[in-house]
Amino acid sequence: MAISVVALLGVSCGSDDAPPVGDATLTVFAAASLTAAFTELGDAFTAENPDAEITFNFAGSSDLVAQITEGAPVDVFASADLANMAELIDAGLAADDPAVFATNLAEIIVETGNPTGITVVADLADGDLVVVQCAPEVPCSSYAEQIFANAGVEVTPASFEENVKAVVTKVVLGEADAGIVYRTDVIAAGADADGVTIGDDLNVVAEYPIVSIADGSNPAGARAFIEFVLSPAGREILAAFGFGSP
Repeated sequence: MAISVVALLGVSCGSDDAPPVGDATLTVFAAASLTAAFTELGDAFTAENPDAEITFNFAGSSDLVAQITEGAPVDVFASADLANMAELIDAGLAADDPAVFATNLAEIIVETGNPTGITVVADLADGDLVVVQCAPEVPCSSYAEQIFANAGVEVTPASFEENVKAVVTKVVLGEADAGIVYRTDVIAAGADADGVTIGDDLNVVAEYPIVSIADGSNPAGARAFIEFVLSPAGREILAAFGFGSP
């Protein structure tokens, strides 16, 4: 389910050279794994821009591309992978070239205290474990499959979830023993879950691109928001939530 967050934004972006945001509503579609970080980015942007309005729509990247393709009004799209961004570009929906603004790593999320004793990726092949995974079309599923292939194991998920936040929820509620999510999701879960690090020899680096949409109603606002995400202040916020630099 998409999460909608509304915040008031406005005219500048912390720089005399930044384009004005304007008075129109700014709509940002962003991958579910960006929920906490982009909400904080929105708050920071709000502090510097008090006049306009921004709406965040968080969901799986593939779901967001489908919504945009079907005509949903949007000004900015931030994806959790390059493949879904490429699909958007191939459809002629991007106003300009996307910019990679952050990276992420996958991690195994487990219940607090790791009661099943999972220590490596190969443990997830144990048929006695309840392992959940993102739906095949969602980036976190592609990353999980790459990791399983790198580890030389076959994992049969008990269920496929609509996005990475749904995988986290299953584990936090005790409805699943483990799942492959992003490191940032484990950090966001705090005391409600633990994480098992995946070795660099098996892990994959997720690249997050952002772009303005060709038919967006607020191109000035889109440029200002993207510039803020790419700015030192934006990167500092992303780093605080566990995201790496491009």
